[in-house]
Amino acid sequence: MNYYWEDNRRFNSWTAYTQRKYGGRLQKVSLNAGFSCPNRDGTIGYGGCTYCNNEAFNPSYCNPSKSITAQLDQGIAFLKRRYKNISGFIAYFQAYTNTYGSVELLEEKYREALVHEDIMGISVGTRPDCINSQVLDLLEDISASKFVSLELGIESCYDSTLKRINRGHTFDQSVRAIKLASERGLHVTAHIIFGLPGETQLQMLNQAKIISALPINSVKFHQLQIVKGTKMAQQYLSYPKQFELFELDEYVDFIVSFTERLAPRMLIDRFCGEVPPKYNLGKKWGEMRYYQILEKIEKKFEQKNTWQGKLFG
Repeated sequence: MNYYWEDNRRFNSWTAYTQRKYGGRLQKVSLNAGFSCPNRDGTIGYGGCTYCNNEAFNPSYCNPSKSITAQLDQGIAFLKRRYKNISGFIAYFQAYTNTYGSVELLEEKYREALVHEDIMGISVGTRPDCINSQVLDLLEDISASKFVSLELGIESCYDSTLKRINRGHTFDQSVRAIKLASERGLHVTAHIIFGLPGETQLQMLNQAKIISALPINSVKFHQLQIVKGTKMAQQYLSYPKQFELFELDEYVDFIVSFTERLAPRMLIDRFCGEVPPKYNLGKKWGEMRYYQILEKIEKKFEQKNTWQGKLFG
């Protein structure tokens, strides 16, 4: 079958896209540039999002006491040993809010990454309420010669959920940030979490239609994981019945159903997240790695004879 994305996988894979466009895999190298977050320092709130503990997903080499160059050197050396057929690397400004600072400081950090000989572009993780014209001017200027992705933590399309997890912004702010970035020609990647407290599976499925109507280029999906050292972990231990965490097979069924409803033009970067077992208080799914879960998801696509966008529209 000829799919919209011109390869044989049943979803529009970010990895396959980069292989077609660049001749091989583009691998992201995580960075901690030392930025904070307005939801932690009191600008809009304290304590951060209830589910957030950056230590749970930052690689050991990511330390703001190290320069951007040093982090890239260590991260790239590790990734070259781990993966084959890599055509280049993207510097992923991941920890906390990476547009939260003066434009001069942002440019200093971004440019240091971009001059590294192995770096083909940058991916900037941030919040929808930390986007302004000065930041967009800078990213648009960089995108004239390098790949730039703006990774926005949307997390949910429902304001009641965003309030419950102390996100500190509304979905309308997410929509505004997505549209502003798209108007500048930037690649927009949206993060969504499935299984947040208070949301039904029908509500989660309905988000496929909502985000498909927006100028989003790529998506990263995460199942809710209860991470030690967070406010949500305290809530989970005190009131476990308020949480309906996905079992593995249940999530595989859900994410395939969601993808059926998703616009076929959207690249899928990730179907689920990984938290190191020592941080995970919730469903551990037998401590399976991402590639093993991806195999189950692709097998489910085949069993159902379905694909991304089959039910779209």
